[in-house]
Amino acid sequence: MPELPETETIARDLHREVAGRRILGAHVDRPDVLREVTADELEGRTQGVEIARAWRRAKLVVLDLGSGDRLVVQPRFTGALLLDAGDLPEHERRYSTLHLRLDDGRALHYRDIRRLGTVALMGPERWARYSGALGVEPLDPAFSAAHLSDLLRGSRQAVKKVLMDQRLVVGVGNIYANEALWRAGVDPSREARSLSAEEAAGLHDAVVDVLTESIAARGTSFRDYRDASGNPGAFEARLAAYGRGGLPCRRCGARLIETHAVDGRTTVFCARCQS
Repeated sequence: MPELPETETIARDLHREVAGRRILGAHVDRPDVLREVTADELEGRTQGVEIARAWRRAKLVVLDLGSGDRLVVQPRFTGALLLDAGDLPEHERRYSTLHLRLDDGRALHYRDIRRLGTVALMGPERWARYSGALGVEPLDPAFSAAHLSDLLRGSRQAVKKVLMDQRLVVGVGNIYANEALWRAGVDPSREARSLSAEEAAGLHDAVVDVLTESIAARGTSFRDYRDASGNPGAFEARLAAYGRGGLPCRRCGARLIETHAVDGRTTVFCARCQS
């Protein structure tokens, strides 16, 4: 967390708010979140530079800078990019690890309570290598039912683990893997290669649908996720599996099972209608 819908929401908000703005200065309070750049380098390479675009790749929020560099933020569990017009609450400001001063008087903070997320500054060649090692975007046309079927057919791993492998398909984490598998009626622990082409097509549609619907609801907030304005997402109320272990299945009424048997992550499923 955040996964694809949450980082997509943040990136869209930021693009609307900061594209075309110039960075007057950067200040790093917690350099342990930095990767591939020192605090002095980050401050020097961003000063006076325009933010050309904000967008998402996988679970990353990417700021394209006019210099050709890319500021790459991986929020992980408690990270958030928050705009501050002087009214950012103190409990958020307290956990700011770095902030960019913008030419319109606002600041863009990277807040991270547990400091498990990262901020990197990459040149074009480094970004190309980094992005090239990631899998297909599940909302791109390249992620077809046939493509997913091929990925599944080549793996003996649990189907849930394959869905969450960022080298194969990006942006799908524990929340949306649970949800997509529930929607598709597929047992998360099933060997991926055992799914038929028809079952793979159903899972493909479930992945695309749940991600699209969550983006429309501005993501899922359990504890720490906030959009760029500090507001929570609204998709939690629509979750059918994740976070509902022990509750009735919304499809058949059977009690949902919660286990950590699949890759050590919390997995919630219905033994009656997921096979």
